[in-house]
Amino acid sequence: MATLILFHKPFQVLSCFTDAEGRKTLSDYISQPGYYAAGRLDYDSEGLLLLTNHGQLQQRLADPRYKLEKTYRVQVEGIPDASALELLRQGVKLKDGLTLPAKARLIDPPATFPRTPPIRERKNIPTQWLELTLREGRNRQVRRMTAAVGYPTLRLIRYAIGNWTLDGLAPGESRQEDVMAPEQKKPAPPIKRIGKPMKRHGKAAKTTQK
Repeated sequence: MATLILFHKPFQVLSCFTDAEGRKTLSDYISQPGYYAAGRLDYDSEGLLLLTNHGQLQQRLADPRYKLEKTYRVQVEGIPDASALELLRQGVKLKDGLTLPAKARLIDPPATFPRTPPIRERKNIPTQWLELTLREGRNRQVRRMTAAVGYPTLRLIRYAIGNWTLDGLAPGESRQEDVMAPEQKKPAPPIKRIGKPMKRHGKAAKTTQK
């Protein structure tokens, strides 16, 4: 068994335990020793962060090969039209290549906690909430995707990682869960030779002349 901490990371908190610049880090909220974040969440993003004290589980959760879906609730500037949503679903061309297809839909404003400082708002431009589910984790991917289709991100909250969600957690709160640890792969046994080794001849065979 391994222990997992589900943490609701507030806005402007680093996903690490120390910072030379004096910014808020996980150490301001997590006191249990020996836990490390499985993946990361940007300084200016909010939401679910998983931490564990089990090295193999940490690698498994952070490894993109296992395609653990991550669901984000995103407040954008403007109201995305059908073509923008379809682009997000099919894949958006970014500087580092085409993104994988994503799930994208408009949602009603979710129940959120006030953010300090609040998002910037323009009187003549409405905002809209989206739900995006991705199977990859490029640097600032959600923000780059919404900007690429014409709708800059104003607020970004990661709601779920796989089946784990933010439900019941206020910003700065956490809870622990016991989970099954991934099995450790046993090293392959050494290869055994079967039969006698073949003799190597140092000299070429002599040829006979008639």
